[in-house]
Amino acid sequence: MMGVSTCEAAALQKPARPSSMRRLKRNQLPYSLSNPMVTCNSKGGKPVLRIRALDAAQPFDYESRMAQQFQDGQKLKIAIVGFGNFGQFLAQTLVRQGHRVLAHSRSDYREVARKLGVAFFSNPDDLCEEHPEVILLCSSIISTQQVLLTLPLQRLKRSTLFVDVLSVKEFPKSLFLHLLPSDFDILCTHPMFGPQSAPRGWRGFPFVFDKVRIAPDPHRLSRCDKFLDIFAREGCRMVQMSCADHDKFAAGSQFITHTVGRVLEMLSLDSTPINTKGYESLLNLVDNTCGDSFDLYYGLFMFNNNSLETLERLDFAFEDLRKQLMGQLHAVVREQLFDNAALHHHSYPTPLLSLPSSSGDVGNGKLSKCDPNNSSNTEDNSKLKIAVVGFGNFGQFLAKTIVHHGHQVLAYSRSDYSDVAQELGVSYFHNIDDLCEQHPEVILLCTSILSTEKVLKSFPMQRLKRSTLFVDVLSVKEFPRNLFLQHLLPDFDILCTHPMFGPESGKNGWNGLPFVYDKVRVGIDETRMSRCDRFLDIFASEGCRMVEMSCAEHDWHAAGSQFVTHTTGRFLEKLKLEATPIDTKGYETLLSLVENTAGDSFELYYGLFLYNINAMEQLERFDLAFESLKKQLFDRLHDFYRQRVFKHEERLHDLPERSMLPLISENK
Repeated sequence: MMGVSTCEAAALQKPARPSSMRRLKRNQLPYSLSNPMVTCNSKGGKPVLRIRALDAAQPFDYESRMAQQFQDGQKLKIAIVGFGNFGQFLAQTLVRQGHRVLAHSRSDYREVARKLGVAFFSNPDDLCEEHPEVILLCSSIISTQQVLLTLPLQRLKRSTLFVDVLSVKEFPKSLFLHLLPSDFDILCTHPMFGPQSAPRGWRGFPFVFDKVRIAPDPHRLSRCDKFLDIFAREGCRMVQMSCADHDKFAAGSQFITHTVGRVLEMLSLDSTPINTKGYESLLNLVDNTCGDSFDLYYGLFMFNNNSLETLERLDFAFEDLRKQLMGQLHAVVREQLFDNAALHHHSYPTPLLSLPSSSGDVGNGKLSKCDPNNSSNTEDNSKLKIAVVGFGNFGQFLAKTIVHHGHQVLAYSRSDYSDVAQELGVSYFHNIDDLCEQHPEVILLCTSILSTEKVLKSFPMQRLKRSTLFVDVLSVKEFPRNLFLQHLLPDFDILCTHPMFGPESGKNGWNGLPFVYDKVRVGIDETRMSRCDRFLDIFASEGCRMVEMSCAEHDWHAAGSQFVTHTTGRFLEKLKLEATPIDTKGYETLLSLVENTAGDSFELYYGLFLYNINAMEQLERFDLAFESLKKQLFDRLHDFYRQRVFKHEERLHDLPERSMLPLISENK
């Protein structure tokens, strides 16, 4: 609105004659004189026009009006049949987008509907008489057929669009085509998310659809597109594919994801103080999959033709992994037996360093007094000389960061890694004696679990300073602890550690990743305690979550987390899983898990099994959980088949009884 203003008009050349002014009609006056908001004053015989106000007419906003009409035209009247958790979950977004939503369910959800702004109908006839444009079936897979059979289709407009949101697609497609008259449109969809997996929005989640039957009428085509636009506007990844293709991909991704989640749920997994990223992803998977009803999971199995084959492949993969573990265990036991037999026929030279007579004290981790004349006590340098023994992938991975912190790093390995060492700024030794004569302050053992004992037995410890700190980084802790206490003289310090990450999981930094340690035996001398702390500070300064716990406690937690994580990743690896066009977040979690665990050697996994006394129990529990889940599925399948059989028997009993043989005439 323009504000009030004044302006001066130019003086008229000749004053108008009063007579001529009177002869003018009002509608013939100039605008300035006919406008009641304009006054005319005269000073000194010269009339002056003053405009006191100017009303600017507001232009009619055709664009806004057209936009509003278009927006109103995009709104649909949608009836949700089956107003449980998922129906209510979808209704929130439908209402927010301005669509008119009606609902019907066997249970009374009128109060929930009222809060959501949904009109609830207890009677399906009343709902259908409202002539919704879309019937959105949100019933369970198992009850869908019964719901469709009881719906009063005759009360709907003949062009109504039917939409399902089931997790299988071939089944509802066949059901719709068989039970619905040809006048009705059919759209099969699968929002691959739910209240658990998408509580904060649908962006990025796949929405799969198949336009099974849409009449080539512009209005009906537009209605279908308007319904799909509901999900596109929320940021869903829209994937158009046939129902058959969907079920093939879903059996390989969604059914596997739910199966793994349910098996892990039966293990009653708990969070531990030493959770790895992989284990946390499994805990999240359990939360997401087991928030859904068992009926949904059973429907994935019962109504997807590909699921039985997938379940068998899972079974074979797990059995193959068990055989691989047991076969390796058998080979180790057999080798041990032959070695023991050979001891009775051959004599061996006495080792250079024999155990002290007070070996019982060593086994208990008791300390002997340190030699005060030891030259290592006089050194007070913040930087350490660290020897990495076993310079494979993990040794190189740690060495890179240790060098970055300014420590002097030496390395030895059976394989020749001298070129790699040179690139990293590490001094490489082909002879272990030469390395030990450099008197490193720390011996960092990065060998595999299986070769650790052999390396330790052959180590030229007589060439080391007697106060050297021995550190391991194995994924089990009781085993190296006992080895160290058995084979190292009491003058050597012992620190058992487990960096719970590797080249794959720690490639973007170690911040927040757990580092577990146990100061098994560290001399009470201030220099030796400082050396141990300086070594631990390498990991603390990188942002690791430092967790001090006993080796026994570590192995108990690790069997329930790390071994389960690696077992899950290993048997899924045998399925050769691949990304699909309809990957869920849960399935992407499994693909990442396979990538992370399969990147480690099988020796590492086998070591977790062989040298952790709790691992066998976890493997048995995993096996029992999988068998229990299969039994649950097949029992439900048996009950379903049994009900069908008895139903047919009841129908037979209802028929009039007939004699199987002709009656014999009494006259004969």
